[in-house]
Order: sequence, then structure tokens, then C-alpha cells
Amino acid sequence: MNKIKITGILALLMLTIVTINACKKDPVEEPDEPYTLDIGTFPTPNLPADNPLTREGVKLGRMLFYEKKLSGTNTQSCSSCHMQQFAFSDTAALSIGVRGMHGKRQAMSVSNMAWNSNEFFWDGRAHLLRDQSLKPIQDALEMDETLDNVVAKLQADETYRNQFRKAFGTETITSELMSKAMEQFMLTIVSKSSKFDDYKAGKATLTPEEERGRFLFFTEYNPGFPAQSGADCQHCHGGANFENDAFMNNGLDADADFIDIGREGVTGLASDRARFKVPSLRNVAITAPYMHDGRFKTLEQVVGHYNLVRNSSTLDPSFQQQLPNGLQLSPQDRAALVAFLKTLTDKDLTTNPVYSSPF
Repeated sequence: MNKIKITGILALLMLTIVTINACKKDPVEEPDEPYTLDIGTFPTPNLPADNPLTREGVKLGRMLFYEKKLSGTNTQSCSSCHMQQFAFSDTAALSIGVRGMHGKRQAMSVSNMAWNSNEFFWDGRAHLLRDQSLKPIQDALEMDETLDNVVAKLQADETYRNQFRKAFGTETITSELMSKAMEQFMLTIVSKSSKFDDYKAGKATLTPEEERGRFLFFTEYNPGFPAQSGADCQHCHGGANFENDAFMNNGLDADADFIDIGREGVTGLASDRARFKVPSLRNVAITAPYMHDGRFKTLEQVVGHYNLVRNSSTLDPSFQQQLPNGLQLSPQDRAALVAFLKTLTDKDLTTNPVYSSPF
């Protein structure tokens, strides 16, 4: 075979390869699948229309929730202060940040955020859950990092570039997309499987003490008829999620003892002084310590507080009617309330692998 013929064959082969490659299309990302939220008997939540839950978006949010690169020292993640085994709350009165400093308030649980419709944090300073997700990163007392640095760290990681592409169709990582992913994951953390839920479904029976606690919890305070009077808890902790999305002064301190002005720091209104967000009571037995400053270590102390609150200029009217003598609950009734509150503990949430670290 002469050189001219060999050259011709090679040229034809190269032309064929080029033609085949030219006909190949860039790989197309499969459309992301919607993520179905299991809400049990809860009402349908009002989820953000501009950030629909998707399988890959939730997966990315879960990765970021447990990612220590979000902190300035690469040693702390969101999950460090929102631990699954404690219903995504912290056991410290004031969480300790990456520089060893304490935060300003107790870390709230981030379960059942899908039913949160009135701002986030104790003082409501974040309007959307995605806004909330970024603030601890930038807080010098908490994760002490900048969003630009976090983006740079994630952008340098091929795994994250690929996951952002799968979730949002781009490998260009931004803090906005980070926040949307974390919002998606937190919206999927649902607590709905407690003994009380089973009781309502006819699958469990409350003990006599738990039943007495249930009566007290859901019955209004009525000093004129002591035998029929309850603790009136449901006005603040009602509905499927045992909360009311309101900001209230619940009688922790008198005016002279106010240290944290709460909601007033956000709204600038004196009428909001010492008012804080009413949290859900689901899993309350495993989310100690309690209140915005973690001052109470036990449920017994919490019930003791509500038995006789302290008066102040912004005390919510629902507590005013109980003054000056308080609820006057007997020791047995206080114990019954605690027994009932323990029926709100979710038997699956703390071990569900769907919410655990993906690493």
C-alpha cells in the first residue's frame, strides 16, 4: 500500500471521527423530580412558589445543612446547633460559635418550618426561611464567615458544582441558590408522629395523668369555676403545630428586669418590647433548655413559670386575666401537664435517615 493511499485512508478516518463528534449533543440534565412532602394529617402548607421542592434541590440543601465549609474555621455546620437527636435544636442555653463565643439566644428548632408563616428567629428579623439560613453564617458570634468566602469554597468543589447543576441547572454557585437549597431541605423536616398524633388517630390511649394534662392544656382558665378551669395553653400553642406564629410577652420579667428587647429591636415599636416568637411545643420534652435565653432547664420549671407569670407593660392580655393569683395549679396538675407535653415527642424524627448527615 503506497503512502498516498494510506494518507487518504487516514484523512477519511479523521473526517469520520470529526463528523461523529460534531453530531453528538452536549449531555442534557434530566429534569429534576418534584419532592413529595409527607404531611400526614397536617393542613397543606403554603410553600414558596418561587422555590418548589425538588429531589435534587432538597439533596443539595441537606448537604449544605451539614457542611462545615459554611463556617469561618470549617469546623461548624448548621447541624452543630440544630441537632437531629434533639429535634433540630441545641442543648445549650446559648450556642457556642466557631470562636468560642456564645450566641445571643437559644437555638430554635427548625422542624415543621413549612407551617411557619410569620417571620423567623425569636425576634422575626428574617422574613423568609431562605433569609434565615444565611444569617448565622455571617454572624461573628456564630459561624463567622462571609458569603463570598463560602461561595468560593463551594465553587472549588466539583461535587458541589455538579449538585448545583442538578438542582438549579447551573454550576455557577451563588448565595441566593445556597439559601434556596437550604430552605428546601428545612421545609421537608416534618414532625408529625407522636403519641398524641396516634391518640387522635385512635391508635393509642393516654394514661389518666396524660388525659388530665390534655384537659388542662386545652381548657380555658376560669377562676369562677375552679373544678372546670384549665391552664389555657391552647391559645398560644394551638393547631396542628402547637403554636400561633405570634410574638408575645409571656411574663418572664418585669419591666425593670428586661435585658433583651426582643421584637422591638426589629420593629422599633415600644409595644413589642420583650415580645418573642411563640415556638411550637412539638418535641418540647427533648428541646431543653427553654425560652429565648434558655433560662429554664426542665418542663417542670416552665409549667411553674406559667402558673404565676410576672406583670409588665407589654404582658400579653391573655396572661393579664390570670393575675394576681395565677393559675393556682396543684402539684398534681402541674405534673399532669408535663406528662401531656411528653406525648408530643416524635418517635421517628430524631432517627429518620432522610434528615441525617449525607456525609
